Amino acid sequence: MDFDALAKFLKGLDANNTKEWFDKNRSTYEALRKDWILYVQDLISDIQGFDPLLGPLEASKCIFRINKDIRFSKDKSPYKTNFGAIMNRGGKKEMFSGYYIHFDPKEIFVAGGAYQPSSELLAKLRQEIDYNYEEFHAIATHKDSLKKFSQLGGEKLARPPKGYEADNLAIDYLKHKSFIWVQNFTLKEASVPKFKNQAIAAFKSMKPLNDFINRCID
Repeated sequence: MDFDALAKFLKGLDANNTKEWFDKNRSTYEALRKDWILYVQDLISDIQGFDPLLGPLEASKCIFRINKDIRFSKDKSPYKTNFGAIMNRGGKKEMFSGYYIHFDPKEIFVAGGAYQPSSELLAKLRQEIDYNYEEFHAIATHKDSLKKFSQLGGEKLARPPKGYEADNLAIDYLKHKSFIWVQNFTLKEASVPKFKNQAIAAFKSMKPLNDFINRCID
């Protein structure tokens, strides 16, 4: 995957987010999209090596459309200015926690965990964390994960969620509305061959968090 070429295209799209510009550059987009599918499929193959529960998965079911849904948005620019993919059981339409990769010239990162889960899943996650605090704490503070991700990310409540007391040992985790690991990269870091290995190493470190979340779904 030529990330420099992808960055150049996305910068152009960001500056000229119109159908007219996109149509003039459609052949470039199609070539980059084809390469992106192959790249994501390669990532899937590597992830399956340490997470067989991912199962058979096609990259086409993991990548996101570049067209935006502008029906209810004040911003009527028709295209996203990033490439992204979520590699989880069943693909992007399923709710299983998985492995996400995001690329735009301004922000490049890999992530895993549960981002803005449904209220039903969030309630199950909080209960699972409450019942298994030591296990979850060990996942959230694992030295290998903290070296890559610094801390467990995600928006948090200011007060304890309903049904939980402030003195609960797990209260700092129970306040979370999302539970995510994120590792950021620069364009220079993403443009060298070892980036894929670094992404896979990050994904491997995310697996314990994904496994914990997914057992609330199974």
